[in-house]
Order: sequence, then structure tokens, then C-alpha cells
Amino acid sequence: MSRLSDVAHQLVAPGKGILAADESTGTIKKRFDTIGLESTETSRRDYREMLFGATEAMQNYISGVILFDETIRQAGADGTPFVEMLKANNCLAGIKVDTGAKPLPFHNGETVTEGLDGLRERLAEYGKIGAAFAKWRGVIAIGENKPSRASIVANAQALARYAALCQEAGIVPIVEPEVLADGAPGDHTIETCERVTTETLAEVFEQLRIAGVELDGMILKPNMVIPGLNGPKVSVAEVAERTLRTLKATVPAIVPGIAFLSGGQTCEQASANLSAMHNLGDLPWGLTFSYGRALQAEALAAWGGKEENVEAARRAFVHRAKMNSLASLGRWAADLDRAA
Repeated sequence: MSRLSDVAHQLVAPGKGILAADESTGTIKKRFDTIGLESTETSRRDYREMLFGATEAMQNYISGVILFDETIRQAGADGTPFVEMLKANNCLAGIKVDTGAKPLPFHNGETVTEGLDGLRERLAEYGKIGAAFAKWRGVIAIGENKPSRASIVANAQALARYAALCQEAGIVPIVEPEVLADGAPGDHTIETCERVTTETLAEVFEQLRIAGVELDGMILKPNMVIPGLNGPKVSVAEVAERTLRTLKATVPAIVPGIAFLSGGQTCEQASANLSAMHNLGDLPWGLTFSYGRALQAEALAAWGGKEENVEAARRAFVHRAKMNSLASLGRWAADLDRAA
């Protein structure tokens, strides 16, 4: 295998998943607002250090961490760079490289993700800092007359160009096309999500092929096939069945792994749905998690920005990481989750 393939397989090693700690400054402020904490460079550092210092979670359940530009350059309170802190726990450092979703001209309410300008140079710098992989998120909204073909194609092309630039730089790309569950009005059915997700992933892999991306040296980070946040409720079994049907129809078996995002789900739902997929027969790729909020929410609430709560917060983080590790092996159970 190539080095890219080796790194990709390491990211989806059995029982391990990816921590998404790449919240922008604006997003982390919103998270801190929920616990009444001011967002400063120091408070953001302290929060990430609280997570990265949870040794049991980082060594046993987390294969890599997606960082933000500020975070990949930061060090802990004792001066140890975060990249080195992760390396000591056998975790790979990753970096979010897109610059956000911007309005798509002439397509009201739809977006295309930007950040390709200067990306080659930024990737070279991140590689020197220690990034082994990167992430780019494209957003697909469901609504009246949405998504348009233009939105799907524009985001798929951007994802493919990003992935090719990453591989050129020796960095594994995480390709994240997210069909939103919580976009307005968010009342779509699971059938609609399946149709749109299938169309989106088919286009993404077509553009990856055109761009010459090595599919054995990348990771896919898709949404699960779920109804909109305000849509009709469905069972865990239906989510698992529809999600796997969509993936088997669109994702080549050569892709090392699929690491789901958790958008639109509670912590428990994200674990339950992932676990159920592993009980539906053999899978051609590794299937795991790349969660942000669904890994961090309980730890953030327990921490509350207070030094005396660090160990309690780490215990909450370890528990959630362990539950998702079990889910990535098909061994999660509600009674195990609630026993802690």
C-alpha cells in the first residue's frame, strides 16, 4: 500500500474513530455561550487540552483529530504543541482547510464551499507542522426546489479539487459532502434524504475519478440517511438499512473507510445508528465515526470552563468515545451507555 493508503487505514482502524475538534472561532463561541464561558484564545486552548489530555480516550478510541488553523499551531499550558501531544497518544493530526460555505450565485439559499485559492501552499505549511490528513466540507441543503443540480456539481467539483491537492501534498483527504438534516425547514422524509444523498455521493465519486484522486488514499465523511430534524421519525433499523443501501450503490469498495458525521442526531442516536449498520452483514470498507458535537457535548457541559471540573469532563469524554468505539464494532447497547 502507498503511504496515503496506510494513513487512511490507520484512521479507520477497528474500534477507533476521528474526533472533529475543528470548530471555527465563531462556532466554538456558540458552544461556549451554552456554558457561560467567554471565548478567548486561552479558553479555547484549555478546552482542547482538556480533551486531548484524556489519555484513555485518545489512546484507545481515537485515531485522529481534525484541528482548526488556530488549534494546530497551539501548545498546551506546559508548552507541548498539540500536534506532539496527539502523536504521543498515537493519534494523527488533521486540519480543516476549507474557508466555509458561501452563497452560490443565482441559487437562493444554496452554497458552495470555498478555499481552493492558495490551498497548495497552505497544505505544504500544514504538512510541515505535522498534519497527516485534512478535511473539506461541502453542504447540500434540502428544501423547495433544493438541491439544484448546480449545487451538487459545484460542491462535488470543489471536493475533488481539494482531494487531489491534498494527495499531491502527501496528505490524506477526508471528503465530507453533508446533506443537511437541520437546514430550514428540515421537514423532509428519510426517502428524500436517501435520494439526495445517493445523487450527491454518485456525483462526488464521479468528480473524484475525473480529478485523478486515488480512492484507496482517502476517507469519506458523509451524513447518515436520516429524516430532517422536523421530519417524520424513523427506526434505527431503517436508518441503518437505507444508509448502507446508499453507500453500497455509490462508494467503491477500494475506499478504506467511511467515517460518519453526526449532524441532526443526539449523542445516543449517533452511536445507535452506527452500531446497527455493523449488524447487517459484511461491509467492504471500514465504518466508523468522525463526530464533533456527539463526542464533545457531554464533556463540555461537565467542564463548564472550570479547572476543578477537568477530570469529570474527561470521564464524560472517555465514556462517549468508548460508546462510539463499541458502535464502530457493532457492540453498542443502550444499557451500556446509560450505565455510566
